[in-house]
Amino acid sequence: MGRTYRADAIVLRSMRFAEADRVLHLYTAERGRVNAIAKGVRKTTSRFGGRLEPLTRAALMLHEGRGELHTVSGADIISAHAAARERPHALGVALIGAEAVLKLHPEPEPQPRVFDGLVRFLEILDGPLPEGGNPAADALAVGFQLKLLLLAGYLPHLNSCASCGRDGPLVGYSAAAGGAVCEPCSGGPEWFRLGPGSLETIEALIERPLTAGALPAAVAADAVRVVEATYAHHGGFRMRTLQA
Repeated sequence: MGRTYRADAIVLRSMRFAEADRVLHLYTAERGRVNAIAKGVRKTTSRFGGRLEPLTRAALMLHEGRGELHTVSGADIISAHAAARERPHALGVALIGAEAVLKLHPEPEPQPRVFDGLVRFLEILDGPLPEGGNPAADALAVGFQLKLLLLAGYLPHLNSCASCGRDGPLVGYSAAAGGAVCEPCSGGPEWFRLGPGSLETIEALIERPLTAGALPAAVAADAVRVVEATYAHHGGFRMRTLQA
């Protein structure tokens, strides 16, 4: 028979389905990842209106039936995050964060630190942000992905050589080794050199609270490459939003 339950949910992705429905990929405080269908939501007469737009945080009534898709039966907005959707740079950063949550934390089980981090990430995107530039190079996009890697258990080892254990100096990154490496351990198909200041910036983004802002171009490129290499080696995926 199934049952109906309430969920504090953030809409990460919305896809058209059938003539008037949408399939929603949600991240919830109570259950982690949930996939749901909102029937008739694309009709002009839909009672949901704009309550299920991507990035919206809403109190949802969901019905769990026999299938994989739960059914949305009610929705009240908690935070619309309209400002993030209306600005190209903020939207680009938001979509990177949303895809990272979907890829790194797909389990239907509660992960309070992931949900709370996602809430904070979207709150920052509602505030003042620089316009223009590459969203993937924004400190908020990179920092949020690094924190998600930490919570998923994929965080690179950065304090000493991941291959031999030496304290340093650390000159590059190897996804196969699991982190930063020293010069004698450099080389191999998954190894690349890191520029000055890149490793220190990556460590700072992990340790400090989330914040938005431009990173130096070379440092940002290194940080994004570290994130992408970690995704590919340990998660077996590439991020579509990082390929733009």
